[in-house]
Amino acid sequence: MSDLVLFSKHDGIAVITINNPPVNALSPGVPEGILEAIEKTDRDDSIKGAVLIGGGRTFVAGADIKEFGKMTSRERDRSAGMLPMLLRIEDCRKPVVVAIHGTAFGGGLELAMAGHYRVAVAGAQVGQPEVKLGIIPGAGGTQRLPRLAGVAAAVEMCAGGKPVSAEQALKYGIIDRVIEGDLLAGALAFAREAAGKPFPKTRERTGKLGSPEQNAAVFAAARETARNKQPGLTAPLAAIEAVEAAVNLPFDEGCEVEQKLFAECLFSDQSKALIHVFFGEREVGKIPDIPKETPLIPVNSAAVVGAGTMGGGIAMVLANAGIPVLVKEADQAALDRGVATIRKNYASSVKRGRFTQQFVDDCLKRIQPTLSFDGFASVDLVIEAVFEGMALKKEIFKELDRVCKPGAVLASNTSTLSIDEIASSTARPEFVIGTHFFSPANVMRLLEVVRGKATSKEVIATCMQLSKRLGKVAVLVGNCMGFVGNRMFGPYRREAQFLVEEGAGIEAVDNALCGFGMAMGPLATGDLAGLDVGWRIRKEYRHLQKPGVRQPFCEDKLCELGRYGQKTGAGWYKYDEQRRSASDPEVARLVAGWVAEAGIPQRKVGADEIADRCLYALVNEGARILEEGFALRAVDIDIIYLNGYGFPAYRGGPMWHADTVGLKRVYERICEFHERHGENWRPATLLKQLAEQGKTFAQFSRDQSATA
Repeated sequence: MSDLVLFSKHDGIAVITINNPPVNALSPGVPEGILEAIEKTDRDDSIKGAVLIGGGRTFVAGADIKEFGKMTSRERDRSAGMLPMLLRIEDCRKPVVVAIHGTAFGGGLELAMAGHYRVAVAGAQVGQPEVKLGIIPGAGGTQRLPRLAGVAAAVEMCAGGKPVSAEQALKYGIIDRVIEGDLLAGALAFAREAAGKPFPKTRERTGKLGSPEQNAAVFAAARETARNKQPGLTAPLAAIEAVEAAVNLPFDEGCEVEQKLFAECLFSDQSKALIHVFFGEREVGKIPDIPKETPLIPVNSAAVVGAGTMGGGIAMVLANAGIPVLVKEADQAALDRGVATIRKNYASSVKRGRFTQQFVDDCLKRIQPTLSFDGFASVDLVIEAVFEGMALKKEIFKELDRVCKPGAVLASNTSTLSIDEIASSTARPEFVIGTHFFSPANVMRLLEVVRGKATSKEVIATCMQLSKRLGKVAVLVGNCMGFVGNRMFGPYRREAQFLVEEGAGIEAVDNALCGFGMAMGPLATGDLAGLDVGWRIRKEYRHLQKPGVRQPFCEDKLCELGRYGQKTGAGWYKYDEQRRSASDPEVARLVAGWVAEAGIPQRKVGADEIADRCLYALVNEGARILEEGFALRAVDIDIIYLNGYGFPAYRGGPMWHADTVGLKRVYERICEFHERHGENWRPATLLKQLAEQGKTFAQFSRDQSATA
């Protein structure tokens, strides 16, 4: 018997324990070990039943996702997968009771459903989340689940990917009993009850399948929901089709349909991109020059300077993580406004069911409003979140240097300004770091951690680790203007504005990018963030612009008219009291007048050119950032854009998308734009090199990490 699967006997009941820490993934060797244990159970006449259980902290969290990559690269033959092993469990002559704690997700639930009975502790969860990786269950999950839970529940779980609690699984019929107390003892007792009695095979159950006519409305509604809630994704629709096969076909034929759909999804660009994202979110936490054993600074208390939109959101994030936080403002009115907004945001979360009232009450107790720096001397971390102006930030950091204890982390929530210059106003630059939260900070997952030239490894490691506690995905970036996200966002929005000035409609530009899968178009995004933010930055850095290089100007003119976007009720679009947008003929009239005056020729611009201009501007700037070392890896850029800028996960991020298109094609298109539109489109040296070598950004990142 393999070390991955342990076998023992308890008074006539076999106990088969999966022992593949940390999450008991179904890696090679585990299914084979389970099969061997089932065969042993079947042969031994002294055994009356079996309990299949997970060792450690969970049952089985799913398949080994690395195996999917091996299948698509043909490194490993898919063959029949786990299906034969699951059929063998069902055909065992002794009742097999599956005991679930932690999670039974994906292949873990498929394994559990092949047992004759399932029991679980109250805190367990079960689910088929494969759609989040762009695939569907591939070992009978779409065929067995409707037989246990009914068609509507199976469709919702397979197409939506959300797990359900043990209590809900009991109601659905996925599990047969919730065990109070010790799981193994309860499962053994259940197995003894079942021993010697007839027991069901899941694949032979048909009572909950209904008829095609009865289920037609369920499938139609599920398809509409998938198209609305998961636009552009193919896996949810494939999952619905597979569950439909369970209703229309015998089990074996349904499994054949599932296998075909699974293979189509697995080999799709969407699945490859989503698996890239899955591993990418783990990869970004690895910093080559910061060892795992780097000591961390304990963060048990914090302070935030500024109670505006960002400061208030950051205070909520800290309080939500159980960290007491001082929130400072310059005057009482601003402080009162900030606290009122925090309370309003929490009330909204309670109303939506995200938080309980008790949780919110506890969080509010942790947030202490203040008008002075009194109390800052004892905190472990300060995050400055004031207006984006260098003079003000340096003044605040000078004061923080004076009042904060030695060893406190001093962080700035700047989105564009130099961390090194901010740190220069202190006598402790090694403790200064950038923590660029994204708005709204209490909702958005991304945190850019900005490394200054003097920032210590301990401070970096502390902030990267703290991000996990705060529920954020942190990406370490270098200190350049705009860091990674906003530095790339500039060219992206620049091209959107140029396109409007050249004759593309405002809505046509946004629709082209939404059609690609972006959460919002670039012009609507500007309205949401506030057009004045970019306007202010452009004015501050006007002296850095190269003479003679074209710059967009219509957005600045909108700002001069007080059209800042949603907050003023008008920007590129107009907005009602609920901030719902509508096209504004006045803007089209204004733009037409301005471009005529500037002598810019007008032309028809297609959706493909709009998408290429905006997206390849992102890619070209991303290549420069990689080349200059301000991002560690291409995947770091991808994770930033997926979590901070609404880039569609099923396209893997801008750099992965470029790799998928092919860097030779991307480079050739950028060369076209360079010839037609000038200096803004000079191809990045790295992009040119990789295109000529037939390589990808992902390969460049691997080569770099190998030499780091």
